[in-house]
This record gives sequence, structure tokens and C-alpha cells, in this order.
Amino acid sequence: MSARPAVAVTGLGLVSPLGTGLDATWAGLLAGVSAAATDSLLEGLPVDFCCAVPDFDADALLGRALAWRLEPYAQMALVAARQAVADAGLDPASWDGARVAVVLGVGGTSTRHFDKQFKQFAAERHDRVSPLFIPRCLTNLAAGEISGDLRAFGPSLSVSTACASGATAIGLGRDLLLSGSCDIAVVGGAESGRSRATSVGFSRMGALSTRVGAPAEASRPFDADRDGFVLGEGAGILVLERADEARARGARVHGHVAGFGASADAYHFTTPDPEGRGTELATRTALADAGMTASDIGHVNAHGTATQLGDEAEAAMLGRVFPHAPPVTATKSLTGHALGASGALEAAFTLLALAHRRVPATANLDRVDAAAGELDLVVDKPRDVTAGAALSTSFGFGGQNAALVLTAA
Repeated sequence: MSARPAVAVTGLGLVSPLGTGLDATWAGLLAGVSAAATDSLLEGLPVDFCCAVPDFDADALLGRALAWRLEPYAQMALVAARQAVADAGLDPASWDGARVAVVLGVGGTSTRHFDKQFKQFAAERHDRVSPLFIPRCLTNLAAGEISGDLRAFGPSLSVSTACASGATAIGLGRDLLLSGSCDIAVVGGAESGRSRATSVGFSRMGALSTRVGAPAEASRPFDADRDGFVLGEGAGILVLERADEARARGARVHGHVAGFGASADAYHFTTPDPEGRGTELATRTALADAGMTASDIGHVNAHGTATQLGDEAEAAMLGRVFPHAPPVTATKSLTGHALGASGALEAAFTLLALAHRRVPATANLDRVDAAAGELDLVVDKPRDVTAGAALSTSFGFGGQNAALVLTAA
């Protein structure tokens, strides 16, 4: 496969458990302290903690009427999209909206809304069910809200590949640009796992950490004592443009999406292939798409959920594909797992690391699991790097895999 043109990232918008905006999020990444804390919304549940976005006032940011009709994940998506477009120096009032596409990755929606509405169903109070019940359940509504808010009349797509959704959306947005289907692509992911239904569901699967007495120590990717992931939430939005057109308009460029790979494990509906064959295919495809070899990669932002099987499979794959052992970080140790938003958040984190030439450390990594012993894991403090290319991996239920090769500006 010959390399395709890299696509420029001219805008970034972040709403994360580390803060809202690039500066707050980057400061949180460098501080290296997990955002996990006990959450009153989850009070009384077997797992009563998560990584919530702090001080997110949707009424103030969006106006009360708009915030009222949107689910939290859609609120965050819209705030991040506005940030990203402003960061790109673009004005929706003056652009050609017919040439602007929106691609948003969403793994699941409306779980907080479900909590409320199903109580009405259970009590046979059908007249109390919200008239917004159906719209707030649709996975495409956040993308539609972004399109309407930004007057983006081009393709408006929603992608659902579980926890790979955000990364998949970035890859598909790049494809739309390179195909000539649009001139600007607003892409990324949004999701909120902060709900009672989501917590109970993942808890019943045995997927969540149960460190209820020490939530900040619960997310432990690649640690021998890990016991599951921590729910998170947020939105990460990128503005993509063809690199030559970004240069021509004098845009500030955060970096480039140089390669994208996607694959399926075709193995099990929730359990990853223990040999990591599907994840390896996605990673090698992304490298080939970028016209690079494994040795060109200077660091990896791993999917690293802190589940037993997931971390083992990913560590094995990274060891095979990258024998030169580039530095590896796992930022879910800080943010928790934002599910369908995680791939977009971590792509943005990787671009920030490339721009600052510093890789954030993995938190709570006290005793490296034997299966990850060959990886050069970044621990204790951020590490300075010089290489201009990095990999961000995202994997999800259904055997969904996505990998992005990102390069510095």
C-alpha cells in the first residue's frame, strides 16, 4: 500500500475528566493524577465512582433551552466542536457549509435518560414519558446537533464501533477529505458512561474496578494488580483539512493524521483475541497507510483499559509490531474509559504530546504485569521525546479495532 496524503489537524476541542479545553487537559495529563472519584450520582451501587468532567455547566456554555434537550454526551460534543472550530480559526457564518462534513463516534447514548424514563414505564405512567425519549436515544443526534449548530450541510455521519468509535470517526473523516467529498471535516467522539445503568451493566460483567475505597488508584493499565476499568466521559473533536489547503490559508496546524487502520477480531463478542491478531492488522494497516515502518513510531498511546485480558493482548501485539520498544503510555489511567469518546480524546492527547515533545506518564503503574514486561512504559513522570510520529490505538466490543498514526506539524 502506498502512502496517502497526510491530513492536517487545524482545530482541537476537548471536554475531559481532566478539564475543559486544551490547556486544562494538558495540565492534567502532565500532573499525572487520576480524575477518578466517588460520584453521588452512583451512590449505593457496587461501583460508586467514575471519572466525571469537572465543573461542566452546560446551561452556561450552551444556554438553558439547548442544554435541557440534549443528553450530557451531546452537550459535551457540541461544546468541544465549537472549541475546535474556533481553535481552527474558522467561522461557520462565512464558510461554505456544503463542503463541511461531520463524523462523530458514539458507542452508546442516553443511559441517564433511560434511567429516568424506564421508571415511568415500570410504573405504567406512560403519560409521564418524555416526548424527547426517542430523539435522545438516537446515536446520530449529536452529529446532527453539531451540523445544525455549525451550519455544516455536508455529510453528517455517526459511527458506532464501540470503544473504537472516536478513532474510527477520525479515520473516516480523513477518507471523506481525501475523496474530495468535503473540504473541512469536523470529527471525533463523545460519550458519557456516568450513569447508574452503565455502571451496573459493566459491573455485572466484571469489567469495572471495584476499588471503591481508593478510586484514584483504580485505573491501573498494565499493572499486575489491575482489576478492571473506570468509567469516564467526555468529548474530543478535531477539525481536519487537506494539508495544502490549510497551509494556503495560513492555518495553525496541531499535527497530521498520517495513517488509519481498522479491522475486526472476528473472535468473540466481548473478549479480545488473546493473540491480538485483529489489533495487529489494524496497526500494520495504519503504518502502511502512512508509508511508515514500525521503527518510525516514537511513542504509543495505548488503548490500555486495565482489564486483564485486554492489556495482555495489547501488550503482546505491541511487542511483536514494535521490537524497538518505543515509549508507551496509557492515559485511561488518568481519565478513565470514556468508551466511544476515548479514541478521539486519546488522538488529541497524542497530538498534544507530539507538539510539546512530552509523553504523559501512566498513573498507578506500581508493579508491571509480566505480560507487559517488554514494553517501555512511561511511569512516574512525563518523558521528553524527539520523534515526530506516534500511534494511538482503540479497541472495542464486537472485536472492533482502530489505529491512528499521527505526526507532528
